[in-house]
Amino acid sequence: MDDNKTFPEFYHTQINLLSPRLGTKVVCASDDFFGAKERLILDEEPIFVPDKYDNNGKWMDGWESRRRRDNGNDWCLVRMGVPGHIFGVNIDTRHFSGNYPPKASVSACVSDRQPDELSNWSEPLPPFCLDPDSRHFKDFSDAGPWNWLRLNIFPDGGVARLRAYGKPFIDWSKKKSNTIHELSALKNGGQIIGYNDAHYGDVWAILTEGRGTSMGDGWETRRRRCPGNDWIVIGLGAPGIIEKVEIDTAYFKGNYPDQCSIQGVLLADQKKKNNLLQTELEKFSESWNTLMHPQKLSADKVHFFSKDNFSNIGPITHLRLNIYPDGGISRFRVFGKLLL
Repeated sequence: MDDNKTFPEFYHTQINLLSPRLGTKVVCASDDFFGAKERLILDEEPIFVPDKYDNNGKWMDGWESRRRRDNGNDWCLVRMGVPGHIFGVNIDTRHFSGNYPPKASVSACVSDRQPDELSNWSEPLPPFCLDPDSRHFKDFSDAGPWNWLRLNIFPDGGVARLRAYGKPFIDWSKKKSNTIHELSALKNGGQIIGYNDAHYGDVWAILTEGRGTSMGDGWETRRRRCPGNDWIVIGLGAPGIIEKVEIDTAYFKGNYPDQCSIQGVLLADQKKKNNLLQTELEKFSESWNTLMHPQKLSADKVHFFSKDNFSNIGPITHLRLNIYPDGGISRFRVFGKLLL
């Protein structure tokens, strides 16, 4: 089993910009005879089913091309749901042992339409050697921003997953300051900064679109056996004055939190924002101003809170959601007007 404590910093601090939750799609591939190209970016971890076959042969959980009989190479083209700065990628060949590509590279470009060979491509990850049944974390030499990626494999074979870790590129100067924006959304630059516990589910899912699809599609803590409460800290995509909040407990029925409250802070200095992860986050965030005092929650329901529920604490850049005493939520959305 992988110990993710040894994974690079970008894995822990950035989001996967190739998640379908952000609208990312695999547009086309040179060949996907054995494994559908769409599997390359699935959020789920790749699996292996020993006795599963389809009409073309062994079913594999990833993108896999047929064996090439010429001097070319295979590729897969991905359109990012939101443009973003990419700091590193993971090319994952788990479960591909005798059919993995010996080498791979990643090309990137910016284009308003589907790029081709004549487009202005860069190569932030030149060709490097792959290992079977392994994750390959690699830094990008140029963070972009980019909105198209092309995974190149040499000459053919299968890749279970492609992840690209970074942050969405949002030009807030072009946004209207008097309009209400979803400042917490991943696609708008919202981030999970830290939490005291995330034993179950996918914590990043709470900042994505739509309602949860299962009890595993959200943030859930273990059963608390000591005094206190659980919490999570979110960085907004831009400073703003909060107008409304939505908290969704979809599929959480016997394990939803009894209550929740929200605290906020304005960290205007970029150095303070950058140092946030190096602080004792729990103690630091405990002192933030209270935006919303404890409110009751219910099972499997979208809860709406407005300015009538909020204290006037002014604009904020970060907030802390407290749940009492523990439990799970599916989505957390914070809407506000920009402070520009």
